[in-house]
Amino acid sequence: MWTRQHKKRNTGRYIVPAFATLFLSYFGFHAFNGEYGIYSKYQLAERKVVLLAELDRKRALREELEARVELLRNGTLEKDMLDEQARRALNLSAPDEITIMRSFSNSN
Repeated sequence: MWTRQHKKRNTGRYIVPAFATLFLSYFGFHAFNGEYGIYSKYQLAERKVVLLAELDRKRALREELEARVELLRNGTLEKDMLDEQARRALNLSAPDEITIMRSFSNSN
């Protein structure tokens, strides 16, 4: 009759703590570096500063354009001149119009 003698191993008692450590490490890592983690809060704050600066630039540009448009309101320019400037800026013409392209260079 054969008998097997086994030596007791201590590896079985390390399995649960190893899985718990891996589990906590995974969630701990993502708590700091994940999409909604602590570091992304600081990145969002930096992005907010950049976007607010861009918003201020856009508002200043809009106010400048509104001031220029105010100069083109009814009574300050003739409607024909306003129409001509709008067509030149948008590079448009009506289908029944003849468009003559001219060079504005000083060489003759």
